[in-house]
Amino acid sequence: MTLPIWMYFVVAGIFASAFMTIKSAKEEKQVEDEWIEKEGAVYISRMEEEKERRRQFS
Repeated sequence: MTLPIWMYFVVAGIFASAFMTIKSAKEEKQVEDEWIEKEGAVYISRMEEEKERRRQFS
């Protein structure tokens, strides 16, 4: 029993779609991690500034 040629294209398309989904998910996670790290650095710098400001008033 042989499959029609279009079935091979459908299966190949499914694998290509799965590959692209995984690839884009990895890239999105990397961008999100970088953003979280940057925002964390901003938060820490604000905390240090506030700590220094309170130290000056004491």
